[in-house]
Order: sequence, then structure tokens, then C-alpha cells
Amino acid sequence: MSGGRCPIDVITGFLGSGKTTLLGDALAKRPSDGTSVIVNEYGQAGLDHRLLRRVEERTTLLAGGCVCCNRRDDLIQELLAMLNAHQKGERPLDRVVIETTGLADPAPILFSILTHPVLAHHYFIETVVACLDSVNGNAQIAAYPEAVKQIVSADKIIITKTDIGDPEKIERLERRVASINPAARVLMAARGAAPPSMLAPVEGRAGASPATGARPARETEGVLSEGHVTDIKSLSVRFDAPLNWQAFGVWLSMLLQHNGEKIMRVKGIVDMGEAGPIVLNGVQHIIHPPKHLPDWRDYETCGSEIVFITRRIEPEKIMGSLIAFQRIIGASPEIREIDSSVFR
Repeated sequence: MSGGRCPIDVITGFLGSGKTTLLGDALAKRPSDGTSVIVNEYGQAGLDHRLLRRVEERTTLLAGGCVCCNRRDDLIQELLAMLNAHQKGERPLDRVVIETTGLADPAPILFSILTHPVLAHHYFIETVVACLDSVNGNAQIAAYPEAVKQIVSADKIIITKTDIGDPEKIERLERRVASINPAARVLMAARGAAPPSMLAPVEGRAGASPATGARPARETEGVLSEGHVTDIKSLSVRFDAPLNWQAFGVWLSMLLQHNGEKIMRVKGIVDMGEAGPIVLNGVQHIIHPPKHLPDWRDYETCGSEIVFITRRIEPEKIMGSLIAFQRIIGASPEIREIDSSVFR
């Protein structure tokens, strides 16, 4: 528990990506604590020694008809039941792991937790992990929008089955994943063994190594073309001068409210000119509660870095809007670098 709230790890991934196998291995390596697992499909891979609860895929469309506002009422009830049992002393509750179906969009799950008045008070999203098959991943990304949504929503992306995949194709898939979500950590898994950091919390500058503040080289090699063009684009922008947090917050709220699903992901670290930065993390128009870090000890220099992943909206319009808004309130930021790419 962190600050009285229980961490939730969301494990997603397309059909056959091996997420149940990795999850079973990751849990087997952890101490036997109060970990509860919610899955849509019963798995094998050693999950039977844990509290395993199954929920059916049911969603409720909220007023306005926005697909990113589908509420998972079934999931809400399960999490409330776990909380109630914990408060009665019937069951420990130190962590919840949610494994989605292979065709699930993780956004409604995050929306359900972050916007529910009780769940938001007792739970928090620690990390979202997406598993991607090294053999079939490129074809799945090209053919299924759900696979792209899972990658976009993730803090970590695990390329699985690397022991049977072609090394050249795996390298291309890694570059392709980085072009879709430059803010995510990309990990490798072979023979069903989970990476040690699979269920560890994620901190640090967007798309960068926390130890050095430098973006991994492969994440800047450009966009991989597989003969399939989508309307997903990414924008990575850095500011040397501190941003006005109040103005930035108002602008971001307006951007997300107006564009809804078009802003698929926002992640970054914001320098407000204080002792430590603010970690920003959001999927579609749902923003996790901002986290204040006490200092800059994990970074070489101060400065804001924000990654936007968009759909059917030009990154340049976002950048122009932010600069214009900051100038209106007399806080024009100094731009150090802008990277914009189109996912193909």
C-alpha cells in the first residue's frame, strides 16, 4: 500500500501474446503477499495459488457516447468487493493485478478506476504493461486497432517469445513500437520468463533512462514503414525554462476536453521552477493525479519533456496552441527541441 492506497497493475496484450504466462512467472517470483488477480480468461501458468477472480467483459456507455468513457461496471464491483473484504479483515489487499482480454482497450479500465469516487481514493494505477508477440506483432499492429491502443496505453511494452522470433524482425518491431509510443520502456522476454521489472513502478523522464536522462538510441532511429499507414502521430517537446503549472493545467484540460480520443496519450515530466518536477501521465482525456517528485536527483538537468501521441490531429497544432496559451498569460516557454513523427 502507498499512502493508504493499493497499487493496481494492468496487464494487456493482443491475443496469443503470452501475457498470462508472463504474469504467472512474475507472480511466482514475488513474495506471497496480498496480491489479487482479476482476469477475463482463466489462465494456467501458476495463477491458481493466488486470489483469482474472473469478470465478464461488460461496459456501460456514459452520457455523450464517447467510446473512451465506457465504464467497466463489472470491474468496479470486483474492486469494491475486494476493498470491503480487506476493511473487514477477511482478506489482505496489498496489490491488484488486472489482466485484460486480448482484444481489450485499456482506456475504459483506467477511466473506471481514476474517475470513481471510492476507487480513486483507495486505489492508484502503478503501471500498465502491454505484451506484444515478436513473431506476429507487426501483422497485428497493421491489422488491429486494438493492438495499437494497447501499445499507446502502456508504460512498459514487453516483446515476447524472442527465443523463437527472427532477430531482424524483432529489431524492426522494437523500432516500430518506439515510433508508436516513444514514452514507454521496451523490454524483452524469452521462454515465458517475465522481465524482473515487469511489475515494478515506472518513474522518470518520458522516453528516457532515469539514470542518465538520455533517450535510448533506438527510439530516435525514425519510423518504420510496413506498407500500412495510420493516422497516429507523436510529438515530443522539451522546454528549458519552467512552465507555468496553472496555465499549463488549464491548457491541457481544454485540449483534452475538446479533442477527446484524438489525444491518445500524454506523458512527461514538467519543470515548474521548484525543487522537483511533476510527473504527468494520461490516457485519452483521463489524467492520472499528477505526482510531485521532491528533487531532480535522477536527471542530469532540469527542464520539461512531454510526449503526445495523437490520432487525426496534427502535432504542430498542439505545439502552436501551447505556445500561444503560455504567451497570453505572459509565460512564454523556451523550446529546446521538438520531435514529430508519423506512425506508418
